[in-house]
Amino acid sequence: MDWDNARIFLAIYRQGTLRGAASVLQIDQATVGRRLAALEKSLDARLFLRTPAGYVPTPAGEHACQAAEQMELAAHQLQRQMQGIDERLSGTVRVACTDTVAFASLMRALQQLHAAHPDIRMVLSTATHLTNLTRREADLAVRTVRPDSPDLIARHLARRQVGLFAARAYLDTHGMPVPGNALAGHDVVIYQRAVAAYQSEALCGESIANARVALEVNSGLMLLHAVRMGLGIGELPTHVAQNDPLLARVWPERADPYDMWLVMHGDLNRTARVRAVADAIVEVFEQESAAGSMSRPR
Repeated sequence: MDWDNARIFLAIYRQGTLRGAASVLQIDQATVGRRLAALEKSLDARLFLRTPAGYVPTPAGEHACQAAEQMELAAHQLQRQMQGIDERLSGTVRVACTDTVAFASLMRALQQLHAAHPDIRMVLSTATHLTNLTRREADLAVRTVRPDSPDLIARHLARRQVGLFAARAYLDTHGMPVPGNALAGHDVVIYQRAVAAYQSEALCGESIANARVALEVNSGLMLLHAVRMGLGIGELPTHVAQNDPLLARVWPERADPYDMWLVMHGDLNRTARVRAVADAIVEVFEQESAAGSMSRPR
């Protein structure tokens, strides 16, 4: 099995369809089908069962997956190591974070970076799930969870907090909630369970058992927008929501802290363009922390 065939096999294995694999690999579906047929012929084994629900791996396919993933790890390691000695301030850097982080902080870092190094091409992916840096889904990621993999380097960016917020118009209609009654008589906007399971039980330590869930979202920006539109009370990052004229803080004494981390693979630490992007992100977070310190009452 050569790497090109292994790459196509893994895409089918992970996506479950030829169309999904073709989309991920950015090649046409017919090519994926031909390459799979050729691979099965060369191995003299059936790797997938074709079912109405998609391509299901056979026992032979499961064994092939283990070998293919080892090839993938070796290919990615070689690529990272070659990039690790690349001193050019040009080329592509993939950055991953949530849409809220991109909106509040990262876009300014990338704007400053582009002004200083216009030949660096940035690819920004925003999602709530954690990207896999080992598989090169991204070169850099801003996360709220510190990774435990020894292959990854993590730098602490900031300690932030979430609080409860509601639209001023919402509070004019519904009034301020009473602490300790599980938000009785109020609507809430929360993350979907797959994103933040804890929010289905409580917001900033207050049970939502007596509240009415008006909307579940899978995006931080959609959560912010829904609260701004008056759909209900939501748990929002204070540095994003506190200066919004449409929003008011509910119970300012309540807040839950969280940490922000910049994460990269150790093999990319010496790549000039990756370091430039990392330095720009760190600088913006330091500027924001300094501004936040100056704005706090003394």
